[in-house]
Amino acid sequence: MKGMSIMTEYKVYITPEDWFNRGKEDAWSGHPKQAPCDPQAASLYDLGYSEGKIQRSPTLNQ
Repeated sequence: MKGMSIMTEYKVYITPEDWFNRGKEDAWSGHPKQAPCDPQAASLYDLGYSEGKIQRSPTLNQ
């Protein structure tokens, strides 16, 4: 997946890893899911959100 990016509705390129990390951050901060419209980006966001619900934030563990 490296080098690959997904264009959002605002023509901003966000990598798949960014979407995954955004999902984890939302879960860690207690925000509701706000997946993007792009199916691939939404899948990565959901995966990150699910992982974030399972794992605690590294900054909260200190």
